[in-house]
Amino acid sequence: MHEIIEQLDEKREQARLGGGRARIDAQHAKGKLTARERIELLLDEGSFEEWDMFKEHRCTDFGMDKSSVPGDGVVTGYGTINGRVAFVFSQDFTVFGGSLSEAHAEKICKIMDHAMTIGAPVIGLNDSGGARIQEGVASLGGYAEVFQRNVMASGVIPQISVIMGPCAGGAVYSPAMTDFIFMVKDSSYMFVTGPEVVKTVTHEEVTAEELGGALTHSTKSGVSDLTFENDVDALMMVRRMFNYLPSNNRDKPPTRYTPDIADRMDESLDTLVPDDSNKAYDMKELILKIADDGDFFELQPMHAQNIIIGFARMEGRPVGIVANQPLVLAGCLDIKSSIKAARFVRFCDAFNIPLLTFVDVPGFMPGTAQEYGGIIKHGAKLLYAYAECTVPKVTVITRKAYGGAYDVMSSKHLRGDVNFAWPSAEIAVMGPKGAVEIIFRKDIDDAAKTALRTEEYRRKFANPFIAGQRGYIDDVIMPHETRKRVCRSLAMLQGKKLDNPWRKHGNIPL
Repeated sequence: MHEIIEQLDEKREQARLGGGRARIDAQHAKGKLTARERIELLLDEGSFEEWDMFKEHRCTDFGMDKSSVPGDGVVTGYGTINGRVAFVFSQDFTVFGGSLSEAHAEKICKIMDHAMTIGAPVIGLNDSGGARIQEGVASLGGYAEVFQRNVMASGVIPQISVIMGPCAGGAVYSPAMTDFIFMVKDSSYMFVTGPEVVKTVTHEEVTAEELGGALTHSTKSGVSDLTFENDVDALMMVRRMFNYLPSNNRDKPPTRYTPDIADRMDESLDTLVPDDSNKAYDMKELILKIADDGDFFELQPMHAQNIIIGFARMEGRPVGIVANQPLVLAGCLDIKSSIKAARFVRFCDAFNIPLLTFVDVPGFMPGTAQEYGGIIKHGAKLLYAYAECTVPKVTVITRKAYGGAYDVMSSKHLRGDVNFAWPSAEIAVMGPKGAVEIIFRKDIDDAAKTALRTEEYRRKFANPFIAGQRGYIDDVIMPHETRKRVCRSLAMLQGKKLDNPWRKHGNIPL
């Protein structure tokens, strides 16, 4: 027994050291934490239960039979975040560059299977050089096993990926199928093919950072939901976001006490929207002033900035917020913003998080670039997401709601539960000036007549009352009472039950 205990201690020490002290020091020199240090920061102190510490690869080719490390380059197990169970895997770059082997994949698959069984989130800390070349197709099969579980877990348990080093080739597709992706500046990157291959095939000169760095994916591609300065910031923010999410699709989102009363008024909101309908204002100001304690967890803040998405709380209960941003492209919907918002709406619907939508949208973005890029189908993604959605939906129209974009932004016609409008709301097919130029095109050269008819159109149609007469708006509310009315609506809707017709799955316009 004494000999076995000594062997146990020795193997545990080997596993904890990973690729050895020199490689750990090299990891630290790059400003990166080790796999185990990351888990210690992410989970509650002392809560981590590690599995498969002694698992090793089975490869004998290319001298691999003489090189083996307990754990095989990934630390897996479970623990708690603020007292709630979460499963985690953390790839260890000090062991074979964190490359994925058959055994490595088996460890990840095991915790994913258990997470599905008990209904707990999975968090992946990715830091890997890709598939282990020495294992050939076995490593590719391992990736596919992980992919299959990503798909089966989608919409059942939350999946979060944190890219904390390289993630290239087939490795990128597992994070791509998770719900959220976080990246770290200057140390993480994602791409299907690296700079060398790009140069060979397309003759483009590009660095790894330019091709797939954190800033590239948080601004241009939208692959990354948030980007952070270092490992510590990223892990702390995962803990913060975790507090908004339910453990699985059968749970309700976690609530917490707030001293911020539901009936709180904010008189400054009465002057938020300028009298001139062509002047911009910051929709984030509204969000911060109505959310509990002024706290808003924004996602993808640097991508498709004409729409805002993120989590907040109302009376302690999490809500997903979608809002047009008049400061950017006048709040128009375009390809990128439609995709950004649609995916967020579908996440909230899958995990029982009510949706609060703030509308100030003059329409879809015109132009050949948008049409050639498929705005018809991409815009339909957001429409589809709202129409399919069965969670409580509260909508507030602050100013413009024109044309098809009015329909798309959680209108009453897409089963919006409670739809409010501010007195400044303009709900119409199009803006007064454009409408008059079409209706009275014969008098377009008569400036006086055009101005008169534009004002007439504005009085008749560019207001919330026509929609209110038809029941498309439930009430016209004063801006300062927005928080109170939204909180009351969400409280009323807590018991909402709505089922879509049975089907294997819908065919969203991808």
